[in-house]
Amino acid sequence: MKSPDGQLVAQIDVNKNGSATNLLNYSVTWKGRPVLAASQLGLEIDGMVKADGLRIVDVQTRTVDQTWKTVCGERSEVRDHYNEATLHLQTVGNSLYKLSITFRAFDEGFAFRYTVPEQANLKKFNIRRERSEFRFTDDHKTWPVYNAQGDYQEARLSEVKSGCERPLTIQADDDLFVAIGEAGLVDYARMKFGPIENTSTGLVSELHSPVEAMLPLDTPWRFILLADRAGGLLERNYMVLNLNEPCAIKDTSWIKPGKVIREVTLTTDGGKALVDFAVRRGLQYIHFDAGWYGHEYDDASDATTITVDPKRSKGPLALQEVIAYAKERGIGVIVYVNRRALEKQLDEILPLYESWGIAGVKYGFVNVGSQNWTTWLHDAIRKAADHHLMVDVHDEYRPTGYERTYPNLMTAEGIAGDETSPENSNTLTILFSRLLCGPADNTVCYFDARVDRNATHAYQLAKALCIYSPWQYLYWYDRPASAPSKTGGAGGGNQVIDEAPELEFFDVLPTSWDETRVIHGEIGKYAVIARRHGDNWYVGAMNSGKDRTLSLPLDFLKPATTYTAHRYIDDPTVDTRTKVRVTTTDVTNSSVIQLSLPAQGGEAIRIVPST
Repeated sequence: MKSPDGQLVAQIDVNKNGSATNLLNYSVTWKGRPVLAASQLGLEIDGMVKADGLRIVDVQTRTVDQTWKTVCGERSEVRDHYNEATLHLQTVGNSLYKLSITFRAFDEGFAFRYTVPEQANLKKFNIRRERSEFRFTDDHKTWPVYNAQGDYQEARLSEVKSGCERPLTIQADDDLFVAIGEAGLVDYARMKFGPIENTSTGLVSELHSPVEAMLPLDTPWRFILLADRAGGLLERNYMVLNLNEPCAIKDTSWIKPGKVIREVTLTTDGGKALVDFAVRRGLQYIHFDAGWYGHEYDDASDATTITVDPKRSKGPLALQEVIAYAKERGIGVIVYVNRRALEKQLDEILPLYESWGIAGVKYGFVNVGSQNWTTWLHDAIRKAADHHLMVDVHDEYRPTGYERTYPNLMTAEGIAGDETSPENSNTLTILFSRLLCGPADNTVCYFDARVDRNATHAYQLAKALCIYSPWQYLYWYDRPASAPSKTGGAGGGNQVIDEAPELEFFDVLPTSWDETRVIHGEIGKYAVIARRHGDNWYVGAMNSGKDRTLSLPLDFLKPATTYTAHRYIDDPTVDTRTKVRVTTTDVTNSSVIQLSLPAQGGEAIRIVPST
């Protein structure tokens, strides 16, 4: 089968392989070059009598070409165009079982999933193991990580160990980049990758737990994303969304992206001060962090009450008073709830929070991986939608595109964000790997000292644009001067936000986009990303390792139109705490901006039509 543009070709075979017969395998070429050699597919199901092999009963094909609009996204419209083939298979031998595998060939890549249909001799079953192989043609460069918030290290495929996170990005050549991963994970066990025995260039799926299911069953999709440059993977990451079901929420008008500031004093005065700051600085939400209903790790804490943890704050907190104050001023309130309260009180707190006027919930430290917890979490996202609550999922959860189906899933962690003090090289690897699968809650720090240790302030401005998240948390460890100081607990929160001129960039920065382009990018080293919102463009440049000068052609601007470029540039001579110089200049679509980036620095640019 071929992709619509004919550049991707997949060969799917049911044939003899060594001493075994009728094994199913696939291989992929792109632009005439091999990407994956013959890679075996299959499921190991408990209780199924061992069969001698498989035979094809029927093949169904179709072509789909449609477009759909995002509620929040890196682009406002997505084209979903692919050729599909479904192989209906039956085991060969004394016991006959049915299995189908659906393959989709996109211009952007290739994907497949298994279906176990209803059948008389199989009702309820356990998938003990899924064997989905990805056999590459050489020992390519790759960037594995073994937990969602870990540090990436450059390696070779032969060095990848069991438990490797997805998506995994592989560089097969100077102009051939591949990412393999999982899409549409809803009620199945999470997949990771491990080495294939007796080969140094292949990986195989590893399920976190067995899967128990009633028929029929559709597994998640396994995908291979392709591009001729690292930035191309990011530009094509909408393929993950296309492997999920369309939006299931009829009225999405209540789902609103925006910027968030965290309230850590857990007081009424602190909440109102943050609301006033949000109004003044163009933010849309304030977030009450852990401790507002009691100790987050105490199973006795009751998330239906407002009972401030005395180890974090002396209070007082009249939360509903703050919610009303915020609502009058057009600001939403988000609350954090740890998994302990979520697991025992979810059906009670969601309608309660809706009645209070809460806008959304951050699900904290959720259990992930097994089929049971995967099912629970996605059910919890659907239940939140029933009560008009948006969701941010924290800790080890990584998205697989479910935000298309339930766009109240605003963002997720699964990233070594600013709380972890990441080195720039790690963030610039995350950008071309973790960000391929969905939005990432990076919790941008700005005035905290860790910024000075690891990067620059212009780099931090750029990060808020480059790392896509419809809920963009800013000033994670900072507070407005009008807010009270934090009195207890961990997690910082006392750095005062001063009136640095460059904060105007944060003030006007959107968090959902009509168009995204990656102008430059090298994994772990640098990135320049341009995003459009309406008529305005925003550019973020992030750098690591050494000083660089990169050219930024503005040919993405409308012709015959003059724009004003507001540039936010690292400059150690500027007499401010943050050392960011703000300049403006007129530009057109024939202009080229030279970005001079210090070794650990960056630049942010806002480009608006001149008036």
